[in-house]
Amino acid sequence: MGMCLPCLGGAADDVVITPDPETRRRQLAEAAEKRQKEKSHIQYRKSHAKVAIRQHTGGLKTQKQLKGKGRNRRRLRSRR
Repeated sequence: MGMCLPCLGGAADDVVITPDPETRRRQLAEAAEKRQKEKSHIQYRKSHAKVAIRQHTGGLKTQKQLKGKGRNRRRLRSRR
């Protein structure tokens, strides 16, 4: 069972009045632009994080190869 706004006693103050179409259009455009900037920033950060990771792991190839049991352990770790 619903209640009308006057019955709620002061709840009418909480009602948001919809802005005129021009203001609404501008707000939506600003919000879309902000989302686009955030999305491109996140993609930029991810791509640079991958490059940093690749640069970090590149040094492992130049290290000495392990022999015997240590070598087998290394293979097992890399498969996981």
